Amino acid sequence: MSHPYIGMWMTADGFIRHRLLAEGRYDEARGKTESAYRGRYAVRGDHIDYWDDTGFTADGDFIDGVLYHAGMVLYRIDEEREVG
Repeated sequence: MSHPYIGMWMTADGFIRHRLLAEGRYDEARGKTESAYRGRYAVRGDHIDYWDDTGFTADGDFIDGVLYHAGMVLYRIDEEREVG
């Protein structure tokens, strides 16, 4: 069974897109730059910690189906939704 937070999360304007992968990795796109950041993540309850491959760390919280991360608000989207 997959975790309910796995999948694509996106800001309302579509500029920031986080794809949380099942193997505990993430891939972040910014604007037209795909894979701007990559790394690993861990979810404990409704809290997420990120460790970027370059050494940067960040965290966030899932509240009522919304991801609050580093001052951003990301919403779960259907993987088939076209971005851009």
